[in-house]
Amino acid sequence: MKRSDDEAALVETARRVLPAGTFGNLAADIVIREGKGARVRDVSGNEYIDYLLGSGPMFAGHAHPEVNAAVTAQLARGTTFFANNEHGIRLAEAIVDAVPCAEQVRFVSTGSEADLYAMRAARAFRKRDKILKFEGGYHGMSDYGLMSLAPKWPGNFPTATPDSAGIPKSIRDEMIIAPFNDAEATASLIAQHKDELAGVIVEPFQRLLPPKPGFLQALRKMTAEAGIPLIFDEVVTGFRFAYGGAQAYYGVTPDLCTLGKIVGGGFPLAAIAGRSEIMAHFDRAKVGDDGFLMQIGTLSGNPVAAVAGLATLEILKRPGTYEAVFATGRQLMSALSEMLRAAHLPAQVKGEPPLFDVVFADGPVEDYRATLRADADLARRFNQSLRASGILKGESKFYLSIAHGEPEVGETLKAFEIAVAALRG
Repeated sequence: MKRSDDEAALVETARRVLPAGTFGNLAADIVIREGKGARVRDVSGNEYIDYLLGSGPMFAGHAHPEVNAAVTAQLARGTTFFANNEHGIRLAEAIVDAVPCAEQVRFVSTGSEADLYAMRAARAFRKRDKILKFEGGYHGMSDYGLMSLAPKWPGNFPTATPDSAGIPKSIRDEMIIAPFNDAEATASLIAQHKDELAGVIVEPFQRLLPPKPGFLQALRKMTAEAGIPLIFDEVVTGFRFAYGGAQAYYGVTPDLCTLGKIVGGGFPLAAIAGRSEIMAHFDRAKVGDDGFLMQIGTLSGNPVAAVAGLATLEILKRPGTYEAVFATGRQLMSALSEMLRAAHLPAQVKGEPPLFDVVFADGPVEDYRATLRADADLARRFNQSLRASGILKGESKFYLSIAHGEPEVGETLKAFEIAVAALRG
């Protein structure tokens, strides 16, 4: 891809004014100017088929005309009020109607906030301090979320490992770490710590790893028997795997869940949703001063984000929407798997049709520690080849949207062929 002088100058400016030259997300070598449907263009004018999708929010595609129309209409009426607004109320109602565990909703602006408050709500409800999470699970940027997300040298369960500088040492004592997809080990840890545990938080689909058959059901059973709230982090999977999220897709209902990305239609909006008796801790009148969970956010339930979310959900409710996304994803996953097999590469395609990627490793990959066997150099070269062919993705995910159609599939398959041939040769 050619780089214009304008883009090169912007990259240099970014390196001067931003730490590492980035917003902390993607690498600094690309500056996006615009997006439409399933494609984006950089400042140099290069076009890419977009499987990054803003890290997932743009499930309806970029600049969807119905979402844009709803946002434009709201902009003329005001952008934020701090008080309740009708669109935020209607979005909360839509979430309650769609998501199995949702009896009430509290809005925030980011998935990190939602996960933090969900854990805090569990603590308020249980009057306990410790949270069990799974090694490799991503639950935002809070001190608690950044425990054993990506430890380079995993310790012994259940000891937590901080993933960032600046986290107080005391935090590791408040988190209990379990292996994902291991029901037996998780049951043992819950039995051992049940009198200390406030809650269990899990991505029902952890990064790229689907739950093993029966794992979520076992987790639901053991937490219910112990009286411990189960939290599904559905910031990624909410409204992506099904209109009711991963809990509808996998048929397991938690006590609380967190939502983000798709539910804000590309704007900063996230939510905590769940059982009324737990959500009551956001209501001082119901729980009193001692049980009250304070939560205030300047932009929580912002009307612009709310109308974008409502418009997106209306689009997703239409018959055939999810069937089409799953068909596209299956086609890409199947074709890529066959190419990798024919090339005799140590690789496997992991995930679900709306969200998948290649793991360059042989043998079962069902938990975080298994992913450490993956060949990082092969993954880097694969991604570099795709970028050169006009495919934009993150380091470890293909996000699909409803805008990815036959033209995008055809071009992507050609890019797969080039990338696999380069790795084989």
